[in-house]
Amino acid sequence: MANVSHRGDMTTHPDISEMRARYARMLGGRDVALVDGPVFLLGLYCAASPWILHYTTSQPALATHNLIVGIAIGLLALGFTTAPDRMYGLSWAMCAMGVWMIIAPWIVGSSPDTGVILNNVIIGALAIVLGLMCAGTAAKSVPKP
Repeated sequence: MANVSHRGDMTTHPDISEMRARYARMLGGRDVALVDGPVFLLGLYCAASPWILHYTTSQPALATHNLIVGIAIGLLALGFTTAPDRMYGLSWAMCAMGVWMIIAPWIVGSSPDTGVILNNVIIGALAIVLGLMCAGTAAKSVPKP
């Protein structure tokens, strides 16, 4: 069996420049990964909020709406994690969904109560803030020509 316990100096490795470039590419812009988790949790909460706040029977259209938008936010978060270079252009879509969540209780719902309105306004505001954070960090991580 080979002795792998010794630690050699990596600076003498023949492929060190290629390995460093690959490592830099892989980690480039990964400070945006700190936003991916909260975006996913926001989508999960948005999808589950009708059952958490018990308004599935009083606002069935809004309950379905929040489920669909929550799934969409969660899918965006998964896309941000798996393909950040291609998906962070959709950060602005996250902001648009946040604005939509704020006005949805009056458009989709029928005479929503204060709790439902407050729930959607908070979800919408968080979606806007997280979308702006995604857009900002994506703009910072774009390589300069």
